[in-house]
Amino acid sequence: MNVNVQDQAHGKDWTMYHNDCIPVVEALPENSLDFSVYSPPFEGLYIYSESEADMGNSGSMEEFLKHYEYLVNGIYRATVPGRLTAVHVKDLPLYKNSSGWFGIEDFSGLVSYIHRKAGWVLQSRITIWKDPVIEMEKTNSHGLLHKNFGQRTQVVRVGLPDYVLVFAKPDPESMGKDISQLRKPGDYIGTNPPKLHEYLSSFRTRKPDWYTGTVEEYNYSIAVWQRYASPVWFDIDQTDVLNYRVAKDSKDEKHICPLQLGVIRRCVDMWTNPGETVFTPFAGIGSEVVTAVEMGRKGIGAELKESYFKQAVKFCKEAEVKAARPNFFDLVDQLDPTTQSPMAGD
Repeated sequence: MNVNVQDQAHGKDWTMYHNDCIPVVEALPENSLDFSVYSPPFEGLYIYSESEADMGNSGSMEEFLKHYEYLVNGIYRATVPGRLTAVHVKDLPLYKNSSGWFGIEDFSGLVSYIHRKAGWVLQSRITIWKDPVIEMEKTNSHGLLHKNFGQRTQVVRVGLPDYVLVFAKPDPESMGKDISQLRKPGDYIGTNPPKLHEYLSSFRTRKPDWYTGTVEEYNYSIAVWQRYASPVWFDIDQTDVLNYRVAKDSKDEKHICPLQLGVIRRCVDMWTNPGETVFTPFAGIGSEVVTAVEMGRKGIGAELKESYFKQAVKFCKEAEVKAARPNFFDLVDQLDPTTQSPMAGD
């Protein structure tokens, strides 16, 4: 891919570009991305760099949306027809001193509008539960203070969840490859996997002809799907983020607002096949690309801030080593079943 970048790094299954995401996505081949997942820089809430190319530095919501529309159009062009993009967003609190009154900016609605304008079709709106007490402790928002619940209830609001907005690129000619989802017990991403009795005593007694696994695996897949299909994901570990791995290293810079790895893993697991390409335009310290590599996919990321880019490259290299390392079950599969010794030729 020919793109004017300040720097870039490559591995067997990943590429990281140190540059603004717009020229990177414009250089991606048409219909080359199987999936994209990212969290945009919420306008005015997080400032990651002083660069004019940083969308977080927009002077207004209107300016941010104008720049963001270029990106959304670019990802649409580069995505395989029939495939998806997942955008992690949250609505933004409005404050009396800056907005005239307490309220909420419908940021998720604006993001949805920009996508639908570009031709995307909204496929899912997933709500990720967040603890309102933790939000209150972090923001000291008047709307979440208990004293206002007792004295000035007109300013009280509920907590702000996260959302994952999933959009599909229409596929009138069926160009895309189907995604196959066959589950084995233990194939679950989240803090509350199905219990043994939930699928061993399932109401299903036989598997359909199209399912190539066992009845137990089919029943387990149903139990997993019932959790994944919920419009609210309650079992995402909010502390499971990439920056926790570098928190004790004073030389490393923490990413201010990294996306939870559980969200990325579940999205990549649900909506891609192994070996497919996952893209993120706001790579930060590399959460989405690292996850893609660890899960047997190919990752492409763009990051504008140099310190984040360097950390992302470091993590991608570590993920590649981890992905190439055989686990216990890989070694068991290589044993000769008659002798329990390594297969000939290994």
